[in-house]
Amino acid sequence: MELGLPREMVFRHPFPGPGLGVRILGEVKREYAELLRRADAIFIDELRATRDASGTSWYDLTAQAFAVFLPIRSVGVMGDGRTYEHAVALRAVQTTDFMTAHWAHLPYELLGRISSRIINEVRGINRVVYDVTSKPPGTIEWE
Repeated sequence: MELGLPREMVFRHPFPGPGLGVRILGEVKREYAELLRRADAIFIDELRATRDASGTSWYDLTAQAFAVFLPIRSVGVMGDGRTYEHAVALRAVQTTDFMTAHWAHLPYELLGRISSRIINEVRGINRVVYDVTSKPPGTIEWE
């Protein structure tokens, strides 16, 4: 802030950090990167727009949040037809040192809105899961 940099730059999560490639499990393809980019943008957009009781955005309440493209396809239903599309996992953690981290207890309404938007706005994804693993035993990234 002393350098006159925008708050959004100074306090952004470490994304793209390692980049989208590390958040695509399995083979990295342009199609997968585009699906992941769009799902991640929705996740971050909703975290920034949603505030807790104190008025703080959930983006500011989490130390790191991102979507992960999973190397599986899942059966779903869209309209009157079955779909066989991709799945993404959402990850949001709270930490002060990044050596340990706890999964962020995002409100159910927020998770529901994020899931609904991803499924309805990102053709090619029909399942969204939320990672509730702390560090340790897990890591923050899925690589």
